[in-house]
Amino acid sequence: MQLKQKVIVLSGGTSGIGKGMVDQLAPYNHLIVIARNESKLKELVKCHPKITPYLCNLANLDDVASTADLIAKNHPKIDLLINNAAVQYTPTFIDDDFRYETISQEININFTSICSLIYLLLPCLLDEERRVIILNVNSVLGLTPKKNSAIYCASKGGLNIFSQSLRYQLESTNIRVLQAMVPLVDTPMTIGRGSGKISVKKAVFSIVRGIKKEVSDNYIGKSKLLKIIYRLSPVLAKNILKRS
Repeated sequence: MQLKQKVIVLSGGTSGIGKGMVDQLAPYNHLIVIARNESKLKELVKCHPKITPYLCNLANLDDVASTADLIAKNHPKIDLLINNAAVQYTPTFIDDDFRYETISQEININFTSICSLIYLLLPCLLDEERRVIILNVNSVLGLTPKKNSAIYCASKGGLNIFSQSLRYQLESTNIRVLQAMVPLVDTPMTIGRGSGKISVKKAVFSIVRGIKKEVSDNYIGKSKLLKIIYRLSPVLAKNILKRS
């Protein structure tokens, strides 16, 4: 897909990978950005006046439905849907600072809202005359989990399976379902977590290149190595991530 003069819907575009994609894609396309932080969204508009912002809390499925309805009414033809927004809470179930309410928040933002947005925006995507892409930005933790962030790992694993199944469902249509499997990226979400992070710039470059080449499952950076290890020895791959 040539990423010029396209109508693109992007969730989580105010920081990290999402912000990087906005910076790269906004100058050449009509970008519709979904985010929950109003002040950050306003700052993004100052930097990119031509984007169309939508304030939405993806943890609230009623909010997701109303936002999708507004987008569908205002933008009946969408060329690319990028589901990028995600949240990760690190406390384990036996930690004193684990909060019960984060379970539904994490699942809704990382998984259920993605399923919902795709379904609700499907009429804007289906079109025999256009090539359309759905990109789900996923994590290598969707392949095998680490010790903490169990809900995050489960939501990413679910997204991996969902993306593959949805690909089967839509293979006879004009829509291609892609995934970007990213390693640890140097973003605000990963402050204080792990080492050997790749930069946002490198992650965005690889993600965008994968969209252009329509790579079904785009393993980025160190995630390529983990994929190979997982194929050769799932036990070894699991032990590597368990200790991360």
